[in-house]
Amino acid sequence: MTGPATARRPYVLLSCATSIDGYIDDATDERLMLSNDADLDRVDEVRASCDAILVGAGTVRRDDPRLLVRCDRRRADRIARGLPESPIRVTVTGCGDLDPAARFFTVGDTERIVYCASAALEKTRHRVGERATVVDAGDPIDLSRALTDLADRGVRRLLVEGGALVHGQFLTAGLADELHLVVAPFFVGDRRAPRFVGDGRFPWHSARRAQVVEARQIGDVVLTRYALSERCELA
Repeated sequence: MTGPATARRPYVLLSCATSIDGYIDDATDERLMLSNDADLDRVDEVRASCDAILVGAGTVRRDDPRLLVRCDRRRADRIARGLPESPIRVTVTGCGDLDPAARFFTVGDTERIVYCASAALEKTRHRVGERATVVDAGDPIDLSRALTDLADRGVRRLLVEGGALVHGQFLTAGLADELHLVVAPFFVGDRRAPRFVGDGRFPWHSARRAQVVEARQIGDVVLTRYALSERCELA
C-alpha cells in the first residue's frame, strides 16, 4: 500500500461496477446496468455514510446522475445526526462544459461544488456559478488541492463514483484509501466501450499488490474491497 501524505484530506473511497472483461458501460446510448437491486442498496448505504460524492464532468453529462441517498430511513438518520439528507455533490471539469439544467445542479437542496481548471474558471462560473460553488483547482486540475479544500469544508469521507478518467486520476496519484469493485457476470467485448481505468503508472502492480479486505457475493455480482492505503477501514 502506498500514497502521499494524508494530512488534511478526506478518506477517499472509490466505487465501481464492471463486466467480467473490465468494462463500465457498452458503446450504445443506453446506460448498461451492471449492478443489481441488492448491490444498489449497498451503494446507497455507502453514500449515506459519506460527507460528499464526487463524479467527473463526463459522468454528469453522460449519465445525468442525481447522486442522492434513496432510502427514507437513511435520509432520516442523517437528518437526526444533524446532516443534510444527502452528501455534498462534487464534480471536476477541465473545460467548464456543464449544463446548469443537469440533475446534479437542480435536484434536491444538497450543496454542490465544482472544481475546475484555472483556464476554465470564468466560463464555469458563468455557466453554473449560480447553482454551485466553483473553485479554482489549478491547471491542470490538482486533485490533492481539491481534496484539501474539501477537508477545509468539513468533508471527512469522500465517495468517488467515476467515471473512468476520474478513477484513473485518483488511483495513479495514490489518493485513494479504499476501492469497492463489483463484477457483473457477463462480458461486453467491445473495445469502443469505456473500461474501468485506462493506461497509467499505478502504485499497485505485480510487485506491490493491493490488499483484499473483503470478497462477497451479492446476488449475481461479486464485491471485492481493496485496501489502498494504511488508512483503509478494515472492518
